[in-house]
Amino acid sequence: MTRPQMITFGCRLNTLESEVMANRAADAGLDDAIIVNTCAVTNEAVRQARQAIRRAHRQNPDTPVVVGGCAAQLNPGQFADMPEVSLVLGNEEKLQTSAYAFGLGDEERVKVNDIATVQETAGHMVEGFVERSRAFVEIQNGCDHRCTFCIIPFARGPSRSVPVGAVVEQVKKLVGNGYEEVVLTGVDITAYGQDLPGNMTLGSLCQKLLQQVPDLPRLRLSSIDSVEVDEPLFEAIAHEPRMMPHFHLSLQAGDNMILKRMKRRHLREDSIEFCEQVRAARPDVVFGADLITGFPTETEEMFLNTLKLVEEAGLTFLHVFPFSARPDTPAAKMKQLPGDVRRERAARLRSAGQAARDAFFESQVGKTASVLVEKTEDGIGLGHCPHFAPVRVADAQPGIVDVEFIQARPDALVGQLI
Repeated sequence: MTRPQMITFGCRLNTLESEVMANRAADAGLDDAIIVNTCAVTNEAVRQARQAIRRAHRQNPDTPVVVGGCAAQLNPGQFADMPEVSLVLGNEEKLQTSAYAFGLGDEERVKVNDIATVQETAGHMVEGFVERSRAFVEIQNGCDHRCTFCIIPFARGPSRSVPVGAVVEQVKKLVGNGYEEVVLTGVDITAYGQDLPGNMTLGSLCQKLLQQVPDLPRLRLSSIDSVEVDEPLFEAIAHEPRMMPHFHLSLQAGDNMILKRMKRRHLREDSIEFCEQVRAARPDVVFGADLITGFPTETEEMFLNTLKLVEEAGLTFLHVFPFSARPDTPAAKMKQLPGDVRRERAARLRSAGQAARDAFFESQVGKTASVLVEKTEDGIGLGHCPHFAPVRVADAQPGIVDVEFIQARPDALVGQLI
């Protein structure tokens, strides 16, 4: 089947949904389109999407451009007003085959509903991913929290979970189709199960998956909220070797006053304690984190508390974002810091993150690990080790291979087959 060209921005959930969108568009006969799946987490993400749309149309002037995703959900008019755009789809519509029909008589160009009314999720299981050996499985969508900086609940709707049986069946199919690593993804996956009957949680789901799909070599989680980690999940993290020892934490800041103004549900001490407890149970674990610099009212001292968190919590992989005021969020109404202050602090935090990452890479030289090779380029296998560090291995083909690390580069570990 011919597939449309996909341009994807944003999170791992968008990565999964782009696969669905490509399939749905092809099923609708729209196999020659360019589809842009947008992100709305920052103003920069929206700007990049608009830039990509203009570039795609300029390079392919006769090809229809379809725009979907979070930015399209929140502000469909800004994309509908672009002459390059043929069709705008909301986050629900982008996953429906029927939505890709357009250009027939008076067919509407904008198909975006009220996402707050959506009650179900993931009626769009995927049995394979083009050019990938790692599979993503959506277990949850939406968010019921209202962090003051975040617009995503308005783009994704309320939190809703995929039934356990559907998740297990999806993972079984993917493993049967040769996938050796599955990533559980969503908007707020540690909220999983709260809307399902019984006492289902993310931890109990992980345990069921590992029990009922014994042939799954590797299970990985996308971003988690550490204060919502339940005992079954902690047990899986601590004692199940197929649960990958890399956890990306939604921390956002390391200063308690800023966390309070963000309306987060944890203190800096909670983050440090969680990392210490997991590390005590599983010494080889590594942590990533999302961190925002220049949140309104952030002083230099407050920023330094976030900077110190890198060492105090032992963070290895950082996603750093200068604060971006999103329309209609409480934080957008607070007194804003100058843009150069936000960017300068982001640069300092990224530098600390790179130093932590470099130190971890150096510590791995001489060690061995199983690496999931995802693709090859010029005879070099490219993939990730269990700690999610990028790895380059000469003469390696896609799949899990045993590797000895022989060199640490700034961007990746270099390994050789053993």
